[in-house]
Amino acid sequence: MSTTTIPTGINLAVLVGTLSRPPELRSLPSGDVVLALELTVRIDGSPTESVPVSWFDPPPSAAGWDAGEQLLVTGRTRRRFFRAGGATQSRTEVVASAAIPVRRAAAARKALRIAIDPVQRAAAG
Repeated sequence: MSTTTIPTGINLAVLVGTLSRPPELRSLPSGDVVLALELTVRIDGSPTESVPVSWFDPPPSAAGWDAGEQLLVTGRTRRRFFRAGGATQSRTEVVASAAIPVRRAAAARKALRIAIDPVQRAAAG
């Protein structure tokens, strides 16, 4: 009798798309640095989707990317809640663990392998 190990949790987001605007570098009150990206993703035959991405402590070179740069982003999806204008609001975004220009094919493939490794290990269970 075989048993399948069910992972306790995997939250994996993989995006390939185009920066719709230049990255915005922000310093948070905590002292953390976050790069805000807006990625436009179009899947053949589907409407364009705009996906907000937050990348904590990115390399300095990422802030210099231009709108129109094609990126591979790996990370996780999160929904955060905050107070604004006296009301509770929420935002769903991808928190990046890596963002690589697709023109850097070898680095993009490596980032993708690293991202999917936990899924493959869980499936091999």
